[in-house]
Amino acid sequence: MPGKRKDTIEIINDQKKITGTRELRKLVKEVARKVLDIERIEENCGISVRFVDNEEIRRLNKKFREIDKETDVLSFPSGDDFSNGSRFLGDIAISLEKAKSQSEEYNHSLKRETAFLTAHSVLHLLGYDHMNAEEEKKMTKKQKIVLDALSITRND
Repeated sequence: MPGKRKDTIEIINDQKKITGTRELRKLVKEVARKVLDIERIEENCGISVRFVDNEEIRRLNKKFREIDKETDVLSFPSGDDFSNGSRFLGDIAISLEKAKSQSEEYNHSLKRETAFLTAHSVLHLLGYDHMNAEEEKKMTKKQKIVLDALSITRND
């Protein structure tokens, strides 16, 4: 039953440009669990999250997607099936440096931007994508549902 899972969400801070990561780590866990609840995932899930800077996310983007530029978040679904009542969903890399600049560009908080990127990336780990307009609309709606459920607004 959603909410009764014992998820393992490991967060590693591999960057030094953005401070205050304790609150962001708590937020990422809260958002990830809310996505899993809303998606009615019953099994225990594992997710690994790395906070990185623009240089590292660019390196990862080039290595795994052959795109030589920075991005805000990358998701790496594990492809593992559920077994023993649990599943490792995959890895996420969030550039806090990019999230900070985007929060300023969009005129909202780093908290809101990080929450959005987390919801977006966990949905990717669950198999959602935005390769066409229909998929993008569905994913955007789900991201909004998650942020609304946590009362995270653009004013945060």
